[in-house]
Amino acid sequence: MRLSQLKFHGLALIFLSALAIAANGQGYLKTRGPVIVNEKNEKVILRGMGLGGWMLQEGYMFRLGNIGQQYKIRAKIRELVGEERTKIFYDRWLLEHTGKRDIDSMAAWGFNAVRLPMHFELYTLPADEEPVPGQHTWLDKGFALTVPKPSGR
Repeated sequence: MRLSQLKFHGLALIFLSALAIAANGQGYLKTRGPVIVNEKNEKVILRGMGLGGWMLQEGYMFRLGNIGQQYKIRAKIRELVGEERTKIFYDRWLLEHTGKRDIDSMAAWGFNAVRLPMHFELYTLPADEEPVPGQHTWLDKGFALTVPKPSGR
């Protein structure tokens, strides 16, 4: 893994940890032997839900046969409806798939963790498209989706 990738993964981990703390009002989780505990040394059982298919489309989740990775799914959609409508589809997909109400509902149902598959292209340009080689160009889109405005869906 390149240093820039490690920096991004580190930033993403810190960012998601901060979200978990803000959402739960608790400190960092840690382990005590085989047990996960909070800052009060109380046992925590993670009850999670995965949001695969939202910011990273995982082919097996759509049960479309052996279509595979997201870029292949996108290519098939583009083949069917063209580039302009594919862009419209993905913009709407990202905005409508999961929002604050959904996360609030999961919390009300007893979930306290969310697996958020994040596609790097929502957060930064591919390395070969960086205006300054080796320097990340951060994109607002992914971060805005990760921390939706309270008035949002």
